[in-house]
Amino acid sequence: MILRSLGASIRVSGLAIAFSAIGFSAAAAEAGITAFKQAVAEAASSDRDIAAFYRSNKFDAVWTGTTEEDRARRSALLSAMKTASMHGLPASRYETDRLLRVLSNANTPRDRGFAEVEMTKAFIQIARDMQSGALEPSSIDDGIKRNGVYKDAKTYLSGLTESGHPRAYFRTLVPQTREYARLMKEKMRLERLIETGGWGPAVQAGALEKGQSGQAVVALRDRLMTMGYLGRTSTMVYDDNIEKAVMKFQAAHGLEPDGAAGSNTLSEINTSPATRLASVLVAMERERWLNTERGSRHILVNLTDFSARIIDNDIITFETRAVVGANSHDRRSPEFSDVMEHLVINPRWNVPRSIAVNEYLPQMQRNPGAAGHLRLYDASGNQVSRSRVNFNAYSASTFPFNLVQPPSDGNALGLVKFMFPNKYNIYLHDTPSKHLFAHARRAYSHGCIRLAQPFDFAYEVLSKQSDNPKEMFHRILDTGQETQVDLEKKIPVHIIYRTAFTNAKGEPQYRQDVYGRDARIWAAMKNAGVSSPAVYAADMQIPEPQYVAQTQPRRQQQPQAVRVSQPRTQVRVVNEPYYQVQSPQRQTQSTSTRSSQVNSRRDR
Repeated sequence: MILRSLGASIRVSGLAIAFSAIGFSAAAAEAGITAFKQAVAEAASSDRDIAAFYRSNKFDAVWTGTTEEDRARRSALLSAMKTASMHGLPASRYETDRLLRVLSNANTPRDRGFAEVEMTKAFIQIARDMQSGALEPSSIDDGIKRNGVYKDAKTYLSGLTESGHPRAYFRTLVPQTREYARLMKEKMRLERLIETGGWGPAVQAGALEKGQSGQAVVALRDRLMTMGYLGRTSTMVYDDNIEKAVMKFQAAHGLEPDGAAGSNTLSEINTSPATRLASVLVAMERERWLNTERGSRHILVNLTDFSARIIDNDIITFETRAVVGANSHDRRSPEFSDVMEHLVINPRWNVPRSIAVNEYLPQMQRNPGAAGHLRLYDASGNQVSRSRVNFNAYSASTFPFNLVQPPSDGNALGLVKFMFPNKYNIYLHDTPSKHLFAHARRAYSHGCIRLAQPFDFAYEVLSKQSDNPKEMFHRILDTGQETQVDLEKKIPVHIIYRTAFTNAKGEPQYRQDVYGRDARIWAAMKNAGVSSPAVYAADMQIPEPQYVAQTQPRRQQQPQAVRVSQPRTQVRVVNEPYYQVQSPQRQTQSTSTRSSQVNSRRDR
């Protein structure tokens, strides 16, 4: 056996003391220890990381010994397993009752050795779930480009045994973010609410507005009071107070705050607390997927909120409305994290081939002068006159030209784009289609993120490396030349998808499941065993894909604001020809030589 060579050098542990205490001889104690350690080695052999830990630990007990430390670890693990549902984790997955039976039936050293490894496997499972989520993100939806941040078993076990405070160690596994704590608080609030009857009867009306009265108004009043948007009142009329409460509700649910309870508003008001709770549980799982260092200064884009924020040490320093990908199979914006390296002022637009052949080629076949804002280049990079091209001679698969829009006010990318090179070819950019930002729900793009206030966004991005970022930005802008500005300190960018989250004041916010991703996650969570009476009936609907037509109205004036900071920054005029097409893979060149990108279906 693997342990025979240890011989008399085997250390007498808590198990040996236990054997001696009940009358076993030293030899019997040694035999018991050997049997225990042999069982541990045998049971752990199926997992390389667990086996490596126990070898480094000389196969001593972590859970099943009689020392105070062993008892504390055992108690902390069982407590974490029993209370897993507090974190929205599938408690049934950890088979706490079965593990307790294994422990109670472990009457021999060999049985205790197998029970030891059973507890270790249960610990690794719940530790990973608490830290990185119970689901594999990328397996749920193609648009979720994330993987769990998993540690190996030895790292978890070493962390536990070295901590000295097992219960505190378990608390450190879950996200330590303010958002996670707030989501847990909202979860508990909704659970209590559901237990006491929910928000009351649904509002039976197609639409309500100020001045109306009747039972539907009473139902609206009661739900708003229970939700906390309206103070105590006995009014039966849709008065000023109800109107203000409706506006608060609308703002918290991503609706236009006009104070009128239209069909969209009433649909949200009639959403059950169980469905809201399901959204919170999904948000907690998503928060675990992103349980890693996000950067003290980072950019956060929430696709369901149609917003982009710059966050510095937990403070939102800038926020703007955003347009995200339309809900169709090839336009939905993906979720991922990367690092912003530079921005491009006066960018060109290399028209993605899918857009060139599916949208512009048919137009030019009907009228060769159509899409006159675009230039044609052949494969050698030579500009081609339209008069020399018979567009009807080509199909989508044989069209040999590249379409490029030079820098201009009407450029599809506007006057600035923010680059965090990634294999999905997603970035943030300006747009001439300003009218879309007036909409409450803004899923219209081909996948990239359009910003309502890109100039102000640029000032804030550059504020750490320029004494006067506004002046620097406009000096470059006024040249009309495509110019790349490298960031002295790169900024992490996180594109997330949260239908439940909290605002800067800690107030719960809810948004529609634009792409149906949370519905898929919730179905997977229920399938994994996340369950409670409070959410048993919760059902999320997956929205139907929609095609959204694109329009390009006249550019509106940019709002401007001044931000000031210290060091100088480096800029570089991009002198590459318009025809150059970048590979849709992550760029590996130095940022000082990387050109404006990207030619892909998402490039506008």
